[in-house]
Amino acid sequence: MTQVVERGLRCSILAVFVAGCRRRDPAAIVNALVSLAATYLPGFVERWYDVEFHPWQRVYAETAMVTHAAGMLGPYDDVWWWDHLTHTHSATLLGGLTYVVSRRRDRDPRPRVIAVVVCAGILWEVVEYVIHATADRLGLEPVLVSYGKRDTALDLVFNLVGALLVLAFGDRVLENLT
Repeated sequence: MTQVVERGLRCSILAVFVAGCRRRDPAAIVNALVSLAATYLPGFVERWYDVEFHPWQRVYAETAMVTHAAGMLGPYDDVWWWDHLTHTHSATLLGGLTYVVSRRRDRDPRPRVIAVVVCAGILWEVVEYVIHATADRLGLEPVLVSYGKRDTALDLVFNLVGALLVLAFGDRVLENLT
């Protein structure tokens, strides 16, 4: 059943890719390709690190890729909460990875999860701004869009929400990986 869901998620991303091509939207095309590649990461991680994800964990990770890719077709602009959802979702993935690595090394995950998610969030916002500003300067369509200071602040807040969710539920939902 999980394989059927995973194929469906990948097909959804391919649909975003096709829509991006039809619209000649480089942001949608690039994000769909990166998202599609990222859906294969759980399988690689399982093979490389000799761990086994629960089926729902694989679907959860891959759903983040669908929401990011689909967001480029309009929801980031039209649905006020879409960006908050995707930042929270992505932060739980990064926070979860940090949590698992910390637990496997017998370290306290709390400060590490917060630090990694916050620092990665800041770095992402800087990269997003630089890509957008550079594309504007060159007269190109940006593949990432920066919506200003308020949006950046909210992105960082929702990244922190994702980190806090990992800390609240990590022992229960990541026990198979630690």
